[in-house]
Amino acid sequence: MIWNPLLREQISWHWTAQLRDRLDGLTDDEYFWEPAPGSWSVRPRDTGTAAVRAGAGPMTIDFAIPQPDPAPFTTIAWRLGHVIVGVLAMRSASHFGRAATDYDTYRYAATAAEALAQLDEEYATWLAGVESLGEDGLARPCGEAEGPYAEYPLAALILHINRELIHHLSEVCLLRDLHPHTRETN
Repeated sequence: MIWNPLLREQISWHWTAQLRDRLDGLTDDEYFWEPAPGSWSVRPRDTGTAAVRAGAGPMTIDFAIPQPDPAPFTTIAWRLGHVIVGVLAMRSASHFGRAATDYDTYRYAATAAEALAQLDEEYATWLAGVESLGEDGLARPCGEAEGPYAEYPLAALILHINRELIHHLSEVCLLRDLHPHTRETN
């Protein structure tokens, strides 16, 4: 049995057959829609410049440690930001040579179209990284980047990332489905 193609096919099938087309046409209104009061989102970074106040400057993601209880509801922008940065980009940086990034330094998208382009790029980088492991690399330990899971094989991380992508991007699709039903009609 050759496992590497099976691990990639698990997520690439979901991406192609059930997910990516559902995100096409995502609007900025959907992207920034706050379905509940106090929702976490991606917002202009408060640097005091007129460009940022006008919404055209660097963006940041809402986050707090410790996380409030209950955790705030999150927008599509927040969920995509989490997937792009925390699920894909940081892992590709730790394991596949992508430039280092984190939640504080990433350049978050100011539009839905830009976020989808970032998602596509980070997804492609991750998938290429997984492919580059071949069969032997799947057994290699994750290393210190994965904290208490450092000794787990990279195959376990790949399965975890597949679950995270399916989980969070399904949430994005659900929020998209809900969005038109929350608007008042005349």
